[in-house]
Amino acid sequence: MEKLLYGDFEEKYTRYADAAIAILPVPYDGTSTWIKGADKGPRALLEASFNMEFYDIETDTEVFRHGIATLDPVTENALPEAMVNEVEQRMNTILADKKFPVLIGGEHSVSVGAFRAMAKRYPEFSILQLDAHSDMRDEYEGSPYNHACVMARGKDLTPNIVQVGIRSSAIEEKHNIDPSRIFYAHEIKEIDGTAWMYEVSQKLTDNVYVTIDLDVLDPAYMPSTGTPEPDGLNYRQVLTILKLINERHNIIGLDVVELCPNDCNKAPDFLAAKLIYQFLSCKFK
Repeated sequence: MEKLLYGDFEEKYTRYADAAIAILPVPYDGTSTWIKGADKGPRALLEASFNMEFYDIETDTEVFRHGIATLDPVTENALPEAMVNEVEQRMNTILADKKFPVLIGGEHSVSVGAFRAMAKRYPEFSILQLDAHSDMRDEYEGSPYNHACVMARGKDLTPNIVQVGIRSSAIEEKHNIDPSRIFYAHEIKEIDGTAWMYEVSQKLTDNVYVTIDLDVLDPAYMPSTGTPEPDGLNYRQVLTILKLINERHNIIGLDVVELCPNDCNKAPDFLAAKLIYQFLSCKFK
């Protein structure tokens, strides 16, 4: 059954058949290695979304009028391989139905299924990763589908990966990292303005899939993640690069992952919902 992500509007906005945007929740947290709770992220994000104003000031639009259908969540919560396969199948359907896909996690391993679906439909696509961690291990804790390996699995599908906001990596990841395609957080902060964002754009192909691990944001803005890292980006930096990439490329899909909600602080849940809504407002302006 489809549900409505943003408010209780007319029925036509709730039906998948009439929606331009499909939200796929993936409440999976099977391989996270520190703070558990990312499986609760999709529900917290959706609940926060009900309390937004649906008029976006910056674009002067109400993107919900394009139709935003929230699908039943991926329910395979056993082995990560099974979860990845189910995500891939569900994403294949969304793409075949010509909906814009937004995947909400869950830990970062949920993105692998989306990468696979994109690779089938877009032979020359890029992945733009906004993240605190490089996630380029070949395997971790005995699994190539651990959340610490997600970008290595992306690299299996496309060489066109650009990593932004990185400030944590393991030595065994270095052989998988292309120094010309990684923008470390400390380097970004040494560059004035948005010049670095144009450098990111130049390294991407026309079709771009965006994967956002919320720990790309500094913990001052986003404390609700399983592995927070200091010295991250702020909300405006993340939104601005999304706007710029949207203007210069065709963004073919988006995921937002690693929200680990805290019942005592709902602001990060709202931030995640607002980020998606503002991105969609730009995409569909």
